[in-house]
Amino acid sequence: MNFRRTTTTRRALAAAALTTGLVLAVAGCGGDGDGGGEKPKDSRSSTSADKGNDEQPSAPSTESSDKVLAESKDGDVTVSINSATRDQGGFVSVTGTVRNDGSGSWMAANWQSDETELAVNGGSLSGASLVDQKGKKKYLVLRDTTGRCLCTKFSRLRSGDTATWYAQFPAPPEGTDEVTFQVGSMPPAPIEITEGD
Repeated sequence: MNFRRTTTTRRALAAAALTTGLVLAVAGCGGDGDGGGEKPKDSRSSTSADKGNDEQPSAPSTESSDKVLAESKDGDVTVSINSATRDQGGFVSVTGTVRNDGSGSWMAANWQSDETELAVNGGSLSGASLVDQKGKKKYLVLRDTTGRCLCTKFSRLRSGDTATWYAQFPAPPEGTDEVTFQVGSMPPAPIEITEGD
């Protein structure tokens, strides 16, 4: 009986600790107080919004879509990174756009994670990572307790369409500002992390 009670208590404490950590992380990624924490929608790609992800926290907005930190291209698909911001909650929010210049539709199938836990994300940025070359560490996309990544889930991106995206990662240690963004078969894109407000 004591063993069962101890195991149950440990599980309850672990679940409470995980929930508390996620609540703090989500609280840290709140908007700037203007109530407009929603991700902007691209007029050409309304189908690329996170369909069916109502439980996810609001995505960080892409404040300056004109500023491009890095760009990577694989075939007819181009990824632009507009910001990589270290937030006080201990994570890095990376935002940008993806453009399909091909003649057919694009589904982000090879961007999803190989992890079984993240299979519910389908065509998404769940397979993205930040790599700290100096520290020899790889940071994977954050996820909630249901296995949903804190990232954009794409629906079909038609020819000529552009969609905004975001992904949140654990923050590298203070002082580590240069990392490489990687997703799918895209060439690695070096980016610089800036401090959030």
